[in-house]
Amino acid sequence: MAPTQRLAGSRIREKRLDRGLRQAKVAEKVGISPSYLNLIEHNRRRIGGKLLADLARVLNVDMSLLADGVDAETLDQIRSAAATLGDTVEVDRAEELAARYPGWGALIAAQARRIAALEEKSQMLTDRLAYDPLLAGSLHEVISAVSAIRSSASILVGPEDLDRDWQRRFHENIHNDSVRLAASSEALITYLEAPEAVLEQSGSPFEQVEDYLATTGFHLAALEEGANPDDVLQDADLGDAAATVLRAVLKRYVSDAASLPLAAFQKACKDNAYDPAAIARVFDVPFSTVLRRMAQLPPGKGHPPIGLVVGDAAGALTFIKSVPGFSIPRKGGACPLWPIFGALSRPSQPLCQHVEMPAPNATRFLCYAIAEPMGALAFDAPPALQTIMLVMPDPPETAHAPHPVGMSCRICPRQNCTSRREPALLGIGPASVL
Repeated sequence: MAPTQRLAGSRIREKRLDRGLRQAKVAEKVGISPSYLNLIEHNRRRIGGKLLADLARVLNVDMSLLADGVDAETLDQIRSAAATLGDTVEVDRAEELAARYPGWGALIAAQARRIAALEEKSQMLTDRLAYDPLLAGSLHEVISAVSAIRSSASILVGPEDLDRDWQRRFHENIHNDSVRLAASSEALITYLEAPEAVLEQSGSPFEQVEDYLATTGFHLAALEEGANPDDVLQDADLGDAAATVLRAVLKRYVSDAASLPLAAFQKACKDNAYDPAAIARVFDVPFSTVLRRMAQLPPGKGHPPIGLVVGDAAGALTFIKSVPGFSIPRKGGACPLWPIFGALSRPSQPLCQHVEMPAPNATRFLCYAIAEPMGALAFDAPPALQTIMLVMPDPPETAHAPHPVGMSCRICPRQNCTSRREPALLGIGPASVL
């Protein structure tokens, strides 16, 4: 029995009890015996189709909530939030909390995202204070002006008598240094004071760009029709750092669209069952170009949901287009078993791998990945690698079992994983690090 089906009975029982309904009454309304409903609620009978729909109607809940439980992304965020308190939180009951109180679950997830964004901004400001040369120069200018004013003033108030000519000179020095102090202080305040629009933005520049692209379904119709990328960039109205990231994304988008025109590309995707290797052969373009272009397919046109992840050789994820069921943490380290990281050990070689997320969802995905050098190659210099992975949910069944992967080690329930970097919140699975 699938893990989601094992939990469906428990969810039905929780909803019935929440509404104060007797088991016999619910059974009567859906046309089954109370004993059979009792077996269902104790996860001893499979349930689906009309009976599940009837139970959802009687309990006044969405059928998907009974069948599938809580959204995987929300559940992962709740578990990640629990990581800050360690084993003092009942992590194993996170799904129960989110299922019984979806509003509170959504609030916890939203607050966890907000806290993560604020922590990142705090770290960014800390690094800026510690390492920013412009800030260091501004502070030095302020301190220098203050020191000069203090030196001149101490001479004027000292015991030594000064003639009028020397007094005039020191007064001029104090005036000039005061003007310099005012100017340097104003420049420092301007440099530190972020515009209101920037303060309202949360997350890193990468996340801001992803949030903007998510509003378009990661498909930019204006660029498909030949619009100027600068106009799209201006309409996005992002901060300087995010605008720099988006400019590079738009440049790549225009290049990919020119190599793979949308109409012909959509037809090729459907004709070749969304196989990127076959599509690359049709157009004679790089494998990575097809992966990016597939993630740009317009939503609502009959295409399957497609996710995309881009990273570098250090394992940092620089671009994320999420897909339901495949949790991709921006912070804290992703699962090292993902094909996107395996591709780094075999540059320029395409990978195709069926993977499965852990229970309770146990969702299967088909992943395509490749790592390629960025920029021009040079003698006696290691290439800068960029790795990219396409994620497609619910692929056809294969003769081989899917490769088990996880999310982030801290919330991954897989036992005996040799790639685990740190213990899970539930204390299962040995860590392979000191």
